[in-house]
Formats: sequence, C-alpha cells, structure tokens
Amino acid sequence: MASFPSGVTIVTTADAEGRWWGFTASSFCSVSMDPPLVLVCLAATAQCHPAFEQASRFIVHVVPPAHAALAVRFATRGADKFTDAGFRPDEQGLPVLDEACVTLECAAHEVHPAGDHSILIGRVTRTRLGEDPPAVYFRRRFHRIGDAT
Repeated sequence: MASFPSGVTIVTTADAEGRWWGFTASSFCSVSMDPPLVLVCLAATAQCHPAFEQASRFIVHVVPPAHAALAVRFATRGADKFTDAGFRPDEQGLPVLDEACVTLECAAHEVHPAGDHSILIGRVTRTRLGEDPPAVYFRRRFHRIGDAT
C-alpha cells in the first residue's frame, strides 16, 4: 500500500474528561454527499482508540507539507502530540489546528470493526478551507503536489 499516494490527515477529539487525543491517518475518504459522511481508519491497538470509539465528535485536519513533522509526531505511539503543536480548543473543547488545508468537524456516525482497525464514520457538520495545498504521502515519504489551481 506504500505505492498508493494518499493525503495526510490528523484526527483529533477529546474524551469525557476533556483530555485531547489524536492520530495521523492516510486512510481517509469521502463516503457520501447526502448526508455528508467521511471515514478514517484507526488501529484497534492505538492508545487513542477507546477515546475515538466513545467520542460523539471528532475533527479531521488535512495537513499541508509544512506539517509533515507534526503528522509523524501524531503517528508515533507515546509521543507528546499536542505540546507546542499549534492546536487550540474549539467552542466544545476539541483540539483544532488552524493551519490545516481543510478542517472537517464531524459528529460520530458509526464505528465498524475491520480486521486490526476500526472504521470511524463521521457526519460532517462544518467545513473550513485553508489556503495551502495538502501533503501527499507516497512510498513512506511526504511530497508536495504540483500546482493544483
């Protein structure tokens, strides 16, 4: 699968105690336009899995190449993910990265077990578009896309 280029997302939520959780996902796609649904895949062994399994909301951030190191941090088990990372709480306390290319606020819709992962489906409730083009992950490296305008 490393030879399949994909976008890079950082997905965030907060648990019932308000603790922030997040992970990097390259398995992300649109599911439906009506209603607007997206999906991300999360390893069942991830430390944040219980928080996302119970979450009523989560946020998907499509990241630009400038945030490649941050995406690696969010993919690293045990890393201090949020310190000095540029996140701020939204009006409900979830972590938001303002410098994302696209920000999708989602209401949890469904969670499906799928092998060693869970498929998290979210109903998009709000979208924000940034200015930067997204990073592309291909053959275990981050790349910039050409002029997509």
